[in-house]
Amino acid sequence: MMGEETQSLHLDKGLSVKEEELGQAEGKMSQVEDAQPEEVEEEDEEEDEEALPHSEFLDIFEEGLARLVQDPLLCDLPIQVTLEEVNSQVALEYGQAMTVRVCKADGEVMPIVVVQNATVLDLKKAIQRFMELKQQREGGVKHVSWRYVWRTFHLVFQGEKLDDDKMKLKDYGIRNRDEVTFMKRLRKK
Repeated sequence: MMGEETQSLHLDKGLSVKEEELGQAEGKMSQVEDAQPEEVEEEDEEEDEEALPHSEFLDIFEEGLARLVQDPLLCDLPIQVTLEEVNSQVALEYGQAMTVRVCKADGEVMPIVVVQNATVLDLKKAIQRFMELKQQREGGVKHVSWRYVWRTFHLVFQGEKLDDDKMKLKDYGIRNRDEVTFMKRLRKK
């Protein structure tokens, strides 16, 4: 150092640092660099100790999910909710989706969520997904032949059959919370 320990170094943009302070900072940096490998090893050990078994992690996740589903926005969803169901509920709240109530012959009503510009095919796929999730949760029938279902039954809205899979629900006049009936086809002789 050039004689005076308090001589200043001028850096970019008019900043200055005293050489003595610079030397102290360099000394601290070398101490930190020397200590880093040990600290990294300690952090790895802490992470290993904090790592949870998969089953415990799932339990914690399900508890958090149960608390989340208690939110007024998501209270209609089941406890074992899927991401698809959460996204559908959020889309409903933002007006990007609508609920079509599908009535079965036994009186059961299925609330099916589809996007605003959905086609009849989209509604059929949403019904299939709804039934698959319901069967998984209730432990019902493992497999349903949907080809058989759609050959045997059709959807009806205000007396009109929804025959054209490519036609939009709006074109049939179906709006949010409208009821569509799941009816058995009559055989032609």
